[in-house]
Amino acid sequence: MAYDESNVFAKMLRGEIPCNKVYEDDYALAFHDIHPQAPVHVLVIPKGPYVSMDDFTQDAPAEAVAGFFKAIGAAARQLGVDQTGYRIVANTGKDAHQEVMHFHVHIFAGGRLGPMLKRAP
Repeated sequence: MAYDESNVFAKMLRGEIPCNKVYEDDYALAFHDIHPQAPVHVLVIPKGPYVSMDDFTQDAPAEAVAGFFKAIGAAARQLGVDQTGYRIVANTGKDAHQEVMHFHVHIFAGGRLGPMLKRAP
């Protein structure tokens, strides 16, 4: 799938759309989700045109991949959830319900989150 420069996260990275920023560095931008699904729900996006985890890990330079994952940890520490625990989730593709076709990781925290998935029948 080709990267769409008009997606909402690309617009945020260009400063065309504001966000409630939590953390930013050379590799990533982290911001509060506008429709939180947990007491703490933050999205972390890489600063590059990557559609999915597959695209990112295949095409991004190793420095960008490492920097992105370090940014997730830095954002969690800044949020103060590193001591109590948090979950990170990256949805890739339609079967996983990826809504914005710019690779992103969700940080969920702020209370007991429950099971990951229901068991398959």
